[in-house]
This record gives sequence, structure tokens and C-alpha cells, in this order.
Amino acid sequence: MTAPGFWDQQETAQRVTQQLAALRDELGRLRRLRYEHEELNMLLELAEEEGDESLILELVQDVKRLAGEVAGMEMAVLLSGPYDAEGAIVTLHAGAGGTDAQDWVAMLLRMYSRWAENRGYRVHTLDLLLGDEAGLKSVTFEVTGENAYGYLKAERGVHRLVRISPFDASGRRHTSFASVDVLPAVGDNAEVDVKPDDVRIDTYRASGAGGQHVNKTESAVRVTHLPTGIVVTCQSERSQAANKAAAFTVLKAKLLDLKVREREAELLKLRGEQRDIAWGSQIRSYTLNPYSLVKDHRTNLERGNVQAVLDGGLDEFISAFLQADAQNRAVVEGTALD
Repeated sequence: MTAPGFWDQQETAQRVTQQLAALRDELGRLRRLRYEHEELNMLLELAEEEGDESLILELVQDVKRLAGEVAGMEMAVLLSGPYDAEGAIVTLHAGAGGTDAQDWVAMLLRMYSRWAENRGYRVHTLDLLLGDEAGLKSVTFEVTGENAYGYLKAERGVHRLVRISPFDASGRRHTSFASVDVLPAVGDNAEVDVKPDDVRIDTYRASGAGGQHVNKTESAVRVTHLPTGIVVTCQSERSQAANKAAAFTVLKAKLLDLKVREREAELLKLRGEQRDIAWGSQIRSYTLNPYSLVKDHRTNLERGNVQAVLDGGLDEFISAFLQADAQNRAVVEGTALD
């Protein structure tokens, strides 16, 4: 910060000062936790010597609180990726299962919205395509808040639902699939440069809910990135300019994700490893019938209260994945170094 010309680049300087402030806060928390740990040890020894049961019970509560804070610090370490601190752009698509799959997408949207609200995050719909009879064929929404991408990247993959279909008059059990894609909302990231000549912008009339405005003006926007063939649509905003801005936000996220995937694929090639990175890998099953169970197939974590999970109780699954992923990456990096 004392280097000549440091303050000439205001955006860079602001980012560095914010990072420095965050590191100072983290260091302060670590020092405080260490001090409290030492103090609790001394008080526990004193309580045991004097046989003070009331003090021991009080200390038990303090230990639980301290353990919770330590767990939070551990989670912060897991969220140390280059884009983990950013917001997230989440896209849900209905897969096999017809109307049930489209209803499943609507259920997932509710689940992630509840989870985000519980964390104090803001959810903003960017694009939405209604189902033929019920639910949603697809939806793209942005989750704004610190570490939103770091957490939600754990949800990328295919989610399966097994239940008695509410759309089947015979009351038969159906299996539905939906895909979840998660990208970092990076804004004007230096790694992504979208040239005007590389995009084609088309406008059309929006469809779906929206009142009198819908279908009367060409407010919906479709942006095509010609070099990669990536297509992004947005029709949830009321103005064409707002939809265009939202579409470019998603496009930049997709282009950055493409670069990251290309780098990771190159590293895996250099390391001589084979890893299944198929988009269609099933990560979690939600079974409502004939029994109640949510199972994550990557970590084998299981929970019997499906409704609690569908109400946004995802933290255990996200935490388990992040811990397992960190361990796997450490093994991979260690092997590469060998």
C-alpha cells in the first residue's frame, strides 16, 4: 500500500484494502478464540478442583459456543477459492420426468430461496420459463451475498426426486430429475472481455407472468456469444436495457466458468489423471416414498427429514461436500507434487 502509484488504480486499491481489512478481522478472531480457549481450560480445572457443578454446566455452554465459532472459522478456510466470496448465478433445468420434473424445478427454486433468505442473501430472478401444466421448465436467478458462490457450488449437478406423483390420477410413484448449474457472479472481471463484435443481440416479446407489460413490448433479450456459441436469454425485467444488462452478467459468468474448466482440464491432462467431469452426474436423491430420506451420493450423508431439507436446510450437505472436496484436492495436489 505504500508502493509508489498504489492509489492511482482506485478499484485495485479498494480491493486490496478490503482484503487487508478482512485478513485483520480474521486474525483478530483467531487471537480471541485462542484466548477464550485458554481461559476456559483454566476455569474448568478450577471448577473440577472445587467441585463447582454449576460452574461446570455454565462452562459447557461456553464450550459449545466456542466450538460453533471454530466450526465457522473452519468453513471460512474451505471457502478460499478465487471466486468463492462472490455472489452466485444459479440455473435450474427440468430433466426426465415431464410435468413432475418441471414441478421439481419449482420445488428446488423454493428450497434455494429459503436457504438464501435464512442466510440473509438476496435472490433475484433473471430468467424464467413456465412449465406446460405446472412448475418451471427452467429458471435462472442470482444470489447476492458474501460467499454465496462458495457455498452453492456444492449444489452443482443432477438432483433426483422420488415421490407419489400429484399429477398421476393412479397415484403411482414417479422419479424426476433436474439439473443445477452454479456460476460465480463476477461482474466486470478482468479475465472476461466481451467484445461488441463477438455478440449478437436479439430482442423479442417476453412470455409468462408479468401483467399487461408482457407480450406488448420487445423487452426480452437473447445474447449469443459467436466465438463460443453460448446463448443467454433474460426476460424477467420490465425494460429491455435491464434485461440486456442481466443477460451480459450471466454471459460473463459462463465465459469465466469456461476458462476455469479449460484450465482445470489442462492441469488434469498434465497430471495424467482421469476424472469424470460429466455434467449429468447425479449428486443427491430426495425420496418421499416409500420412505423419507435425502442422500448425497458424493459424501454418503443421509437425513430422514426431507421436508426440513426442502425448506432450505442444506447447510449440513454443503459443509460435508466442501470438507470432502478439500480433502480430495489435497490428495490430488499432493500426488501431483510427488
